Amino acid sequence: MRHRDFRLLWAGESISQAGSAATRVMLPLIAVGTLHASSMTMSVLNAAAWLPWLLIGLPAGAWVDRMRRRPVMIVCNAVSGVLLLSVAAAAWLDALSAGQLLLVAALSGTADVFFRAAYSAYVPALLPREDLADGNAKLETSASAADVVAPSAGGALVQAGGAVFGFLADGLSFLASVLLLTRIRAQEGPPGGERRRTPALGPEIREGLAFLVRDPFLRTILLCDAGMNLFLAGTQALAIVFLSRTVGVDSGTIGVLIALVGLGGALGALVSPLLARTFGTARAVLLCAFCGGPFGLLIPLTTDGAGLVAFLVGDFCLSASIVAGNVIIVSFRQAYCPPGMLGRISSSIRFVMYGTVPVGSLLGGALATALSDRDALWVLYTGNALCALLLLPGPVRNRKELPVG
Repeated sequence: MRHRDFRLLWAGESISQAGSAATRVMLPLIAVGTLHASSMTMSVLNAAAWLPWLLIGLPAGAWVDRMRRRPVMIVCNAVSGVLLLSVAAAAWLDALSAGQLLLVAALSGTADVFFRAAYSAYVPALLPREDLADGNAKLETSASAADVVAPSAGGALVQAGGAVFGFLADGLSFLASVLLLTRIRAQEGPPGGERRRTPALGPEIREGLAFLVRDPFLRTILLCDAGMNLFLAGTQALAIVFLSRTVGVDSGTIGVLIALVGLGGALGALVSPLLARTFGTARAVLLCAFCGGPFGLLIPLTTDGAGLVAFLVGDFCLSASIVAGNVIIVSFRQAYCPPGMLGRISSSIRFVMYGTVPVGSLLGGALATALSDRDALWVLYTGNALCALLLLPGPVRNRKELPVG
């Protein structure tokens, strides 16, 4: 694609995604290895990173629509870079604390909310309409690649040089993204295109929420997805402390395992069109939900050595089914929802989905404190598998294909 400005955005966004993916691994690794954090502390740390989606997820998109997008992205990545460099500096001075990690997780999570809203809305300003599909595909590919490569790189950095080296490299990656974004020459029009009326923000948000609640297809699928997200957030909060402390896996191996699990997500994205054509979109969603969840029950069986295969196979297959189902569901929403409301409906869905993460993280920590990390994972993965039943009362189970309008 011969669009210089888009290539700069693509490169900057790719570096930002890689930095975010590495941070999600390095923060808990440092908390476990350096600060000897408890399972509950790990859950609070994970909750802090996602709490901004619950607090500002709904209005963030509307706020970004009223600002120029490129400056928003530059500021977000600059803030993330400075925050991570502060962690490296504190670790170098032997002054790193759990409180600082919590603050960094919350503030970088807030920056991520605004960055995601801004960059997705900025792409149409750089590309003609006929190139949008190709451009979005490139952005999604780089995001998937970041999820595969960055976790193992983050784990290796922590293992090789500790918190100082890992967070120094991560912070510099965000500043490199800032440099690329500042080189974009395209001029944005006035924020929001035509002048918007500020008082319309509240009614617009309520309209999107109301459509989502009333529609039986959207409501049923969202209820199932939100339930799964709740339980999986708990497993995400405990996964690294479980592998590190209970199983006894080193930081580098943990990064490799997480990267291999990311390949499962990439596989799910690739096979999702085949599943939709073969079984129909509605049946494919049911297939992914009911067949993927039971694989999660392999993960609490993980032990060191050959027993790591249980974690790898369980999380790989679970990730493949989740991503395959999500691709089909997102395509359904894009074809089904009124175009003029798609942004508000998508914002409402992200608010619900990401809003369950801090709640689920705290649930995971509470279960691990009351039981053990392994027993907590049994409860959480069982709950995730049972959430597939939430699809049965709705209209999805009676159809082969989801509606397209």
